[in-house]
Amino acid sequence: MIKNFLMNLLLSFLWVALTGSLSYSGFVFGFILGFFVLWIMNKNEEDRRYFYRIPKIFSFAFYFLYQMLKANIEVAYDVITPKYFFKPGVVRYPLSARSDFEINVLSTLISLTPGTLILDVSEDKKALYIHAMYLKSPEAFVRQLKEGMEKRLLEILR
Repeated sequence: MIKNFLMNLLLSFLWVALTGSLSYSGFVFGFILGFFVLWIMNKNEEDRRYFYRIPKIFSFAFYFLYQMLKANIEVAYDVITPKYFFKPGVVRYPLSARSDFEINVLSTLISLTPGTLILDVSEDKKALYIHAMYLKSPEAFVRQLKEGMEKRLLEILR
């Protein structure tokens, strides 16, 4: 997988060198073009993980940016209006993530989203305690995190 990523970077640098314009958009286009060239040329079954993981990483990045933008708008709207709409609460969130790395990345991403904060990880590492500013339904909050962020993150990390 690392070999494919390094080869993809090399192809994107070659694209930038051949076009003669060192720009961000040229590099990204070269990376995407290199990805498709490597995908077409790939015959090894064990190297296929790279070609499934990269689109999932981009999908997760857009999903996370959307969630962050949505949370920022919700918090900003609540701050600039005279009436407060928040309903704070603490939720026990059961984890599907098992390793320390998975738990750490998930808790960091949850804390980066405005309106949420990780309070603690349980002793057995099977649950997170999350403070949410807008907790209308604890079950819906847990379901949204479970089916959204955690599921997509674990598809990338595993």
